[in-house]
Amino acid sequence: MEELSTTDFMAKLVALCKRRGIIFQSSDLYGGINGFWDYGPNGVPLKRAVEQAWWKNMVEDRDNVEGLDSTIICHPEVWRASGHIEQFSDTMTDCLECKKRYRVDQLEQPGVCPSCGSTKLTEPREFNLMMKTFVGPVFDEEHAAYLRAETCQPIFVDFNLVRIATRQKLPFGIAQTGKAFRNEINPRFFTFRSREFTQMEMEFFCRDSESMEWFEYWRQERWNFYTQTLGIPENKLRLHWHEKLAHYAKAAVDIEFEFPFGWSEIEGIHHRGTWDMSRHCEFSRQEQDCKVFDQDTKESFFPTVVETSCGLDRICLMLLCNAYDEDTAETKKLDQDEDLRVVLRLPARYAPVQIAVLPLSKKLEAPAIEVRKGLQQKYRTAYDDSGSIGKRYRRQDEIGTPFCVTYDFDSQQDQAVTVRDRDSMSQERIPISELDAFLATKI
Repeated sequence: MEELSTTDFMAKLVALCKRRGIIFQSSDLYGGINGFWDYGPNGVPLKRAVEQAWWKNMVEDRDNVEGLDSTIICHPEVWRASGHIEQFSDTMTDCLECKKRYRVDQLEQPGVCPSCGSTKLTEPREFNLMMKTFVGPVFDEEHAAYLRAETCQPIFVDFNLVRIATRQKLPFGIAQTGKAFRNEINPRFFTFRSREFTQMEMEFFCRDSESMEWFEYWRQERWNFYTQTLGIPENKLRLHWHEKLAHYAKAAVDIEFEFPFGWSEIEGIHHRGTWDMSRHCEFSRQEQDCKVFDQDTKESFFPTVVETSCGLDRICLMLLCNAYDEDTAETKKLDQDEDLRVVLRLPARYAPVQIAVLPLSKKLEAPAIEVRKGLQQKYRTAYDDSGSIGKRYRRQDEIGTPFCVTYDFDSQQDQAVTVRDRDSMSQERIPISELDAFLATKI
């Protein structure tokens, strides 16, 4: 694909996602609401497939990680203990000329507005990122609550309940996926920085003496997830080690992806020490629920935590950015109606539609539907009989469908169909009786 500027690339990707029902702005009918995004019919399967792959990798394939699904609203003291109410903020400044607001740490030139170039900026001030709400019929501070800013805090709060219910002993982890909310002042880069998003986090509880070994273990496991499970090229990923650490941490590293707008974090692996459990012990005064009793030494201690934390929306955006391509090769125009072919080269496992069944004519609807029925119990399928076969191929290319199965008039005699490959655009005649086995090796 010809190199595009960041602006052009993102504009094309955003337009494609809206046109094909992958992702579009929430409340679009009313002009949209900044920082909130809806996943359409072709976005939901992608998002769920990635989430399921993460869950299988982190929970179902392991004996030492348990699952949790906690509420979005927690007791307000949870967020006081975690420090979010007092310290979870960004330093912001406003331009007095164009009235735009920016995070101070994101200004290219300190003291200069990136939009209009004015140096008339307000003094930096703190904006809390917690989204506030009220529980009950009275809207006062006594009934104030907060939408969770991260999914890990309920894991710490529920640690002992999960440990007892599952009879787990250290070391073990607790994982969950779910919505989180941050009142971002400047949402940007499509779904990369949003106000409502889905987090996938795992907190691994262990003894402090073993914690760095587990940190290294999870760092490698998470790298393998992106390169092996999601199929992201290693040259598009890198590790960014934190030089400035929190006082309670021993190590922190981010896995970054090279987005069109630059290298940016998709996951953090953090050594959190005993900070979280000790803070919840202090605020809840429930020491027995925050500590672990060692049968050998007869001592109670706070478990050390190693965290893996990633954003599902960012991972989906990474897959879309990595997959987006435009094909104008002369040798690849045999089934095209136009010069430019837009295609999402998504791995088959995560494509919204894995197999599209296309009858060459609407007269072949009944047998084509039977072919689809034979596939849809095992694969995500679609049926399309509208427009020329070339236009239908193009529609499927744009949502990343790896294989199209065409049922034509010869199929009634030879009981075979034509399978077209998205990436090579090669076509192969396959007997219907062998179709499932053929596709199973590809998907």
